[in-house]
Amino acid sequence: MTYLQKPKARPGTKNIPMRDFSRSLPMSLLRARESVMRHFRPSLRVHGLTEQQWRILRALAASGEIEVTELARVAYLLGPSLSRILRDLETRHLIERRLLKADLRRSIVSITARGLKLIEAVAPSSEAIYAEITKRFGVRKLADLQAMLHLLEESLLTMPVTGDTSEDSQD
Repeated sequence: MTYLQKPKARPGTKNIPMRDFSRSLPMSLLRARESVMRHFRPSLRVHGLTEQQWRILRALAASGEIEVTELARVAYLLGPSLSRILRDLETRHLIERRLLKADLRRSIVSITARGLKLIEAVAPSSEAIYAEITKRFGVRKLADLQAMLHLLEESLLTMPVTGDTSEDSQD
């Protein structure tokens, strides 16, 4: 049986006219993400960070100042979650927020020196995990996987989303 072939139905299961649940693309992506993130979480916990907080700090370190709505987009977080996380990071003096003078309803976020120091503290263990993943999976395969995921993302950008008028769920 190849990867895309549907396995025989087990006794007591329903024969549904679609690919097997374990072979659905969303489930495959979630399993792969979980497989990767379970190695990073302990290091983040040691430094008092959640995955979402880490994504925000990394995004801010990469972009400098950024508007909150753009930060939500690049970090794949919904507004209410982002608001709470930003409040926590601001309390810990890892980020700074300021209102835009041109539009006081909008704000700009940036990482502080303390936030950058935290990234520097997490970086060695993060890079060690990346090195081990690369060693186990292979430099070329990892580069190919990242390229293919990027191509998948790009190819789906113009695909119409049928029946959905709401914002995408991002966290």
